[in-house]
Formats: sequence, C-alpha cells, structure tokens
Amino acid sequence: MKLVFNTYGNEKQKQVCRYWIDATVFDILYGGSKGSGKSYLGCSLIFGDALTYPGTHYFIARKKLNDLRKHTIPSIHEVFNHWGLGKEYYVYNGQDNLFRLYNGSTVYLLEAKFLPSDPLFYRFGSMQMTRGWIEEAGEFEVAAKNNLAASIGRWKNDVYNLPGKLLQTCNPSKNYLYRDYYRKAKDGTIEGWKKFVQALPEDNKRLPPGYLENLRRTLSPNEKERLLFGNWEYDDDPAALLQFEDICNIFTNQFVKAEGKKYITADVARFGKDETIIRIWHGFKVLQRVALKKKKTTEVAAEIRRLATEFLVPMSNVIVDEDGIGGGVVDLLPGCKGFIANSKPFKDENYGSLKDQCGFKLADLIGNIYEPYSEPVVQEKLTEELEQLKQANMDEDGKRRLVSKDKIKELLGRSPDDLDTYLMRMYFEVAPVRTISIA
Repeated sequence: MKLVFNTYGNEKQKQVCRYWIDATVFDILYGGSKGSGKSYLGCSLIFGDALTYPGTHYFIARKKLNDLRKHTIPSIHEVFNHWGLGKEYYVYNGQDNLFRLYNGSTVYLLEAKFLPSDPLFYRFGSMQMTRGWIEEAGEFEVAAKNNLAASIGRWKNDVYNLPGKLLQTCNPSKNYLYRDYYRKAKDGTIEGWKKFVQALPEDNKRLPPGYLENLRRTLSPNEKERLLFGNWEYDDDPAALLQFEDICNIFTNQFVKAEGKKYITADVARFGKDETIIRIWHGFKVLQRVALKKKKTTEVAAEIRRLATEFLVPMSNVIVDEDGIGGGVVDLLPGCKGFIANSKPFKDENYGSLKDQCGFKLADLIGNIYEPYSEPVVQEKLTEELEQLKQANMDEDGKRRLVSKDKIKELLGRSPDDLDTYLMRMYFEVAPVRTISIA
C-alpha cells in the first residue's frame, strides 16, 4: 500500500511533516487560524503512521467526545477517501470510540474534559501510546496535555525505532499554548524538541471559493484578529472583564495625572515564591514598581516602611496581602491594612468576596490607570495577568465571582502577583469613606 499526503502546495503542512519525521522533535504545535488545514493534517499524520506500523497505538483527543464525532470523524473519512481506503481496511467501534485497522493498529478517540474525581487528568498518564494528536488544544488544561504527552512513546516505539510525537492543533488561545509555544517561538527561546508552526487560511490552497470572504463578513473584529489573521494577542473570551486594547492603554494613558491620595499595594512572596511585588500609586498613576527577591518578612516590612517615608504615603493608605506570610508583614506595620481576599465585600452583596468586588471595580476603572515606566518584560507580565481577569460561571445566576487564582496560576504557570497589586488598589475605591461629624 502506498499512502500519499498531498498538501497541494501548503508549505506549512509540509514543514510539520518534516518535523514529524525529525527524530529530535517531540512536540509540534500547528495552527493560528480557521481554514488552515489543521484537521486534515492531524488525520493524515496519525492514520498514516497507524497504517504504516502494524500493531501501534494512537490517540486523537478533544475536550468533548461529541465534537470528535461531529467534526473530526468526517475529516478522517475525507482522508480515507483520498487514499482510496474502503471498509476492509478499518472498523469503527462507536461504543469504545476507536478505529481498529486491518494491520492491528488502533486509534483511540479520547474525551479530555475536566472530572472532579480526576482534576489533574491522571487517567491519561497510565495509557500506552505510540503517538498522539490533541485537536483544538486551546480548550485544554495544561495538566491534560501533560498527561496525554506522558502516555506517548510507550507502545512498540522501540520495535520500529519510532520516536514519540505529540501534534497539537489550535486557534490562537491565551492558555499554555501562548506561554509555552507562541511567545517562546516569537522570542527565539523555544526548546529544540518543541516546534511552533503558524498557519493562516492563505496557506491552505484547497479552501472552497468564497470561504475567506465569508469569514470577513461574519466574524467580529476580535474574531477576525484571532481566527482570520492569526493574532495571538487578541482574546475574545466573553468572560474576560478587560479588553486587550484597554490593557495596552495602561502604558500610554498620559492624560492620567499624579493627583489625589498616594497608596502602596504589596503582594508578599509566599513559601516557595521568589518575588514580592510592591507598587506605589499617586491616584491612579503608578509611580514605581518594586520587586524583592527572597526577602524575610522583616526585610519586606522595612522596605515598605522606607517607600512610605520616601513617597509620603500614610500607613493607613498601605495595603498588604494578608494571606500566607503576608500577615507577618501586616503585624510589623502598625496602621497598615491587610487584604483578605475571601472576606465579605463592602456594602454590595452581589459579589462573592472582597477580591471579586475589587476585580469588577478594576474592570470599571481600567481606563483611568497609567503605568508609564514599566520595562517591556514587566508590561508583558502584567498584560498576561490582566487578561486572565475573567468572570467565573457567567451563565449561572448568583453572586458575581472571578475565575479562581488557582486557575490563573495553572494557565500562566506562575502566581499573578502584579494583578494582585492592581486588585488591592481597588480596595480604596470600594471601601466606604468614613466621615466625622462635629456637633
């Protein structure tokens, strides 16, 4: 049997094929837009291997099994038709969700949704697979991806001297794909065993006539940036509280003046963390950002006291995250405020916690904030964190809540320390103003 994967001049698909046979490459991300031939590529590589190497095992994973049935299986049959493969070459088992090929190879269709009984997706780590493909990786948790990857290279790879391979296909997404692939490839820091191939609709020479024009007519501006132009810096998540443009404006809002009261907000390094982040504010203008590495609580308190003296900030306008060892800093700074994220909100009971109330207040006031002197690396870090300020369970009734900090940590791969200093600044906007009346 001779199988020919005809890319019809799609050079990006050809590049992925080169990586697929490169023994030094394990992990390949392909995507960046709609119509770039992602599904056809994945089906061709997975089933091409399965038909070439008898008795091997593969997976095709997607968050929802029903999406595999509705969208991926038709692409599988499209590839089979192009190769002239009839029913004598495969059997599809709809009960066990797998394709069993005539040569003993098996391709499993896996659902990778979150299960409360298995929050870290350990169920995938025990599998024994030859190679695999994650489709629509932008929907995946990084733990699911990692455990799926751990199952690869464990079934007959030694028999055929076949390196393990993970293919991921996606549209631009602000999850681990952005951090671990797109940004690293853009900066030239991506690991040698990982590759990112940006694909656009124009790369696919087999798009139906009028497809691109239809996308231009029907997609929203943000969707066009992501799904048509492959812009990874855009995020059209309806749960996002901040627009990307508003976040970018933070660094150019020159109309924001240093006026009114001065404040200090501090997120203290917890156990195992490297940095404490402190911001000094004059109104809504950030005067300075200070990062302290591996300092004791006494040293952090001394630095905050020094900054308060230098910038003439009264201790009542200093707020420190009181969770964890931050409480020790609060104890060392009499008169300062301690920020307890899960405490009750002020007045308005429509929020789940004080932190939730501050998050929605930040969304209201983001256009009034100016941080002019940040280094590019700080701007990037702050931007990534602010983009993760999202409403949780927005389709449910009840109190308004933010996506949890643990969820943000998982997506970013770090604690959102800069975001926390911004949220604490909102404390002074939501806290009731005390007045003294003199009879």
